[in-house]
Amino acid sequence: MNLHPTQAKIAEDRHRYRVICSGRRWGKTTLSVEEIKGMAVYRQARIAYVAPTYQQARDIAWELLIKELKPIAIKINESRLEITVRTLNGGTSWIALRGWESIETLRGQKFDLLVLDEVAMMRNFWSMWQEVLRPTLTDNEGQAIFISTPKGFNHFYELYNKESSDKDYQSFHFTSYDNPYLLPAEIDKAKLEVTEDRFAQEYLADFRKTEGLVYKEFDRTRHLFEDKDIKNIAMIDSFAGLDFGFTNPCALISIKKDYDGHYWVIGEWYKNNKTEDEVAEYVAALNFPRVYPDPESPSGIEALKRRRVNVREVIKNKDSIKSGIEKIRNLFKENKLRIHRNCENLIFELETYSYPDKKDLRNAEENPIKENDHALDALRYALMMATVSLENTKARIHTPSNLSRVPFYKI
Repeated sequence: MNLHPTQAKIAEDRHRYRVICSGRRWGKTTLSVEEIKGMAVYRQARIAYVAPTYQQARDIAWELLIKELKPIAIKINESRLEITVRTLNGGTSWIALRGWESIETLRGQKFDLLVLDEVAMMRNFWSMWQEVLRPTLTDNEGQAIFISTPKGFNHFYELYNKESSDKDYQSFHFTSYDNPYLLPAEIDKAKLEVTEDRFAQEYLADFRKTEGLVYKEFDRTRHLFEDKDIKNIAMIDSFAGLDFGFTNPCALISIKKDYDGHYWVIGEWYKNNKTEDEVAEYVAALNFPRVYPDPESPSGIEALKRRRVNVREVIKNKDSIKSGIEKIRNLFKENKLRIHRNCENLIFELETYSYPDKKDLRNAEENPIKENDHALDALRYALMMATVSLENTKARIHTPSNLSRVPFYKI
């Protein structure tokens, strides 16, 4: 392959960690394959290419890698997406393609090069990088390449800015126009067909709020906190929201409230492949004063009740999603809702949960796209019902005939 000038600039760079923010069709896959091929041929190496999903790893890079490496391949494992090739000095290199959903399978291994493609779409990035992937580079002082088109100001934005604080990192920014094999007129045509924000993000690789974002009020600089920030804050209430799931993740969101009416999301539990009994057992062990679960899971609610969890009713109707979203948005606007920095899944969903594109002259959709919403559903159940309960209690307290029947501790 021949690298175009901006690809070659990255290939020539010698920083240990290279972060590439690029527009669509700039040539991310071509560069990735060339980097993998170069290391695999010239030295004995263990290399992993990671895409957001296994299917994307197959669709994006597998065929191109096979085309480039087949002449020197010793073994090709189609089912596992693994290739063993001969090096120029007579040794062997091993290359594996993986999906982010199974990233734990790389724990305990060692690599000379990691190529992470579409990093902005990888959930729990910092946890998995620090706990699973970074240790795999320790033995051989391995390198990593992080490539993505941006998606809001999420973890990829933080990664892109690490060059300012860590000399091992070097960041690069290129737009779709920087690929000389793309016709500028075709990109200009796309500019006329999509919104300004979407064009800036997808083609100009510009970090900005995701178009159609539901919780556009959420701001990391204002709404994230750490343990030290609440060390001296007295809390008066504690509760949780729960969204059941098995193939889709189960999400438990833990919330505390202070004397000034601020809500603090202090933790999350976000797990796949957990049965309702396993979820109920975990929730019961945390001993929340009350839990607001998804009302559409009656068997899950029964499992909670069998373990004496104080389950509170969550009322769903045709407007409950809209009104719940409005409640959370207002809390962000008033700076009364804060999220612990470690709640990576909730933060990811806040920065990706979006409304569908508006079509033609029809009215915009009232409800968001049903994805990236499990932790957000749990948050919505809890805050919507907890605040409604509080408002109802206050109303009763301010009614003279009820004053003597509502003790203070129920407020």
